[in-house]
Amino acid sequence: MTRRRLSAALATAVLTATLTGCGIRSTEVPTDFGAAPSRVPCVASGPDISARDSVTGVPVQVFLVCASQLVIVDRTVRIPTEKATTDRVRIAQALLDELSVPPSQAAKQAGYATDVRRGMTVTGPQRDDPDEALRLSTRPRSLSAHALAQIVCTYADSAASDGDGSVVLGGPAGTGLERYECTQAVRARPGTVSPPSEPLDS
Repeated sequence: MTRRRLSAALATAVLTATLTGCGIRSTEVPTDFGAAPSRVPCVASGPDISARDSVTGVPVQVFLVCASQLVIVDRTVRIPTEKATTDRVRIAQALLDELSVPPSQAAKQAGYATDVRRGMTVTGPQRDDPDEALRLSTRPRSLSAHALAQIVCTYADSAASDGDGSVVLGGPAGTGLERYECTQAVRARPGTVSPPSEPLDS
């Protein structure tokens, strides 16, 4: 029995040395040898992923989810006003509508997705709200982690914000307001890192 154990130990040592000499490290956990092409490319340069050719209007950027991160995608939206660059609420609604559009088949194949659901609306400040406040028809805290991150980062990086990289959001009238920020950590891990926020007195 001792000789058998000794032989097995020697065989293991030789095998380990052989693998190490070939540049391969032994491992005790399963290794995924899946094909490299299966990795999500997240390339936003192809047609139907960026701006849709059939839409003419104002160029904007929205954040979609891809490979568990937030990725900027160029889009073009129609804003029914001649003062599109100054009407924050109309821009905010147009961005919200764009975020809720399901990605095209080409975009899905590239790994893009959105967690923002259709039907949500946004209004401007109520009485006693700060001028930069935007109120969603759904409480921000009721949204999924990805949806909240998408909306916060899209708004904070657009004309819907007051230009400081943050956005003041609230739910329906009578609910509290919070100032949200879009950070690099949120962009990198929107599913686990919530946008930093600070409650405001409305």
